[in-house]
Amino acid sequence: MSSGKPRIISIANQKGGVGKTTTAINLSAALAAQGCKVLLVDLDPQGNASTGLGLEMKDRKLTTYDLLLNDNDLSEVAIETDVPNLLITPATTDLSSADLELISATRRIFMLSDALHGPAADKMELDFILIDCPPSLNLLTLNAMVASDSVLVPLQAEFFALEGLSQLMLSVREIRETANPRLRLEGIVLTMYDRRNNLCHQVEMDARANLKSLVFQTMIPRNVRLSEAPSYGLPVTNYDPTSRGAVAYKALAVEILERLKGERG
Repeated sequence: MSSGKPRIISIANQKGGVGKTTTAINLSAALAAQGCKVLLVDLDPQGNASTGLGLEMKDRKLTTYDLLLNDNDLSEVAIETDVPNLLITPATTDLSSADLELISATRRIFMLSDALHGPAADKMELDFILIDCPPSLNLLTLNAMVASDSVLVPLQAEFFALEGLSQLMLSVREIRETANPRLRLEGIVLTMYDRRNNLCHQVEMDARANLKSLVFQTMIPRNVRLSEAPSYGLPVTNYDPTSRGAVAYKALAVEILERLKGERG
């Protein structure tokens, strides 16, 4: 697909347990299956995206920490996964100290942007860079937003789902006004959706009434295969391609590509 600059999307929600890393892994794999060259940046100190793509600790010699704070090139840190067209910059718990170390850096909110927009990144001819953010609005998440074209928000279909969203949208607006004028919301994807549950229907109706076309048509269902896949070090699209979870993430990838096509005319 490669055409020039990659589309950089942060996957963020300051609330944990909403399917953020699940979305990062499986959307990356689904875009790769569509023929896109994709890099997943694991920016969460828990390193779950790295584990979920089968990377053992011994294989994480250079990590996103080195990309941010040790001046290593993107091409040095990014490693191939077992999924064709999908690379990852892995994370370890080292990243948990990065927040403190970044405070003293003069360009503290631009470090990731510098790394992802440098000559090394251009040579990799990527179509997409997806960033799995930590579940908080800290300096790492701010770095991701400053580096990104857009923010995709996984939203669990539950009672308090919409409450935390306003703070995240406020942060996006502040970043747009101060550090990254091109930043916008890629969209909201409803996760852990159970069609049999009336509350899920209510959350969906509220989200679509308030956020209109920002809410993707595709919704990610509650699906046991989605939960099982990471323990095998595989995205669900490889672990069980016909499962409801895999089908949903493939549909989300297609929906994102269609939206981008519409944007570019």
